[in-house]
Amino acid sequence: MNVGILMFEEFETLDVFGPVEILGRLKEDFKIKFYSLSGGEVSNSHGITIFTRKLKEIKNGVDIFIIPGGYGTRTAVENNSLLKAIREISELSKYVLTVCTGAALLAKTGLLDFKNATTNKIAFDWVITNGQNVNWIRKARWVVDEKFYTSSGVSAGMDMTLDFLKDLHGVDIARQVAEQIEYEWTEDSENDIFCK
Repeated sequence: MNVGILMFEEFETLDVFGPVEILGRLKEDFKIKFYSLSGGEVSNSHGITIFTRKLKEIKNGVDIFIIPGGYGTRTAVENNSLLKAIREISELSKYVLTVCTGAALLAKTGLLDFKNATTNKIAFDWVITNGQNVNWIRKARWVVDEKFYTSSGVSAGMDMTLDFLKDLHGVDIARQVAEQIEYEWTEDSENDIFCK
């Protein structure tokens, strides 16, 4: 399956590389590529720089489109060209996964309207202003509604990705990957201690 990861300036490191670590364990099943609106290098405040392809290279969606969060989402939600590309790719993609405040970008496109979703708890009140018609669920590590998977803050993206892997390949494979990376997977999406 082809995995396209949206990148933008000031992305959150673990939002990207948590899912990449998990899906990347199954090299035969997932081919991962990074994309941004203009292509080229994209950086964040952790000093991480990633070389990206242009989003317009995605002609017919991807199997899995991942939208991370980070401080850059505050600017990105005002970029109409980016939002248009996100909407077009998300509509054509088989699955769309958001991590943390990445839900704000997807919500702003209108694709989450009248669907269940969650997001980072610290930024929750800001994110929900970008999707007034979304059924936002505050207490949840992640939420699945049809092809859309949305997760809470940062590390919850790993829990969500493991759950996504479980949906595709079964719980045993997901648990094997969690064990390989020595990660204690929160398997219950409603086990959200950070909603307080």
